[in-house]
Amino acid sequence: MYDHRDTRLTKWLNDGIPLAQVAEWDGNGVALLLAGYARCIDGQLPDLKRRREAAGGLRGVPGAG
Repeated sequence: MYDHRDTRLTKWLNDGIPLAQVAEWDGNGVALLLAGYARCIDGQLPDLKRRREAAGGLRGVPGAG
């Protein structure tokens, strides 16, 4: 049972579903979710960079640009 839950949460996070939503579905808080799954989130950086560029970039953010 736990393996299915773990797989489902990892998939949702990697699909880009917001942390707050996944935490709500899981019945936990965002901090607890990140404590267990932060290392599992993968592949979102290119999308985040595109979104940042579309918004005009972020001045003063380390590594932004």
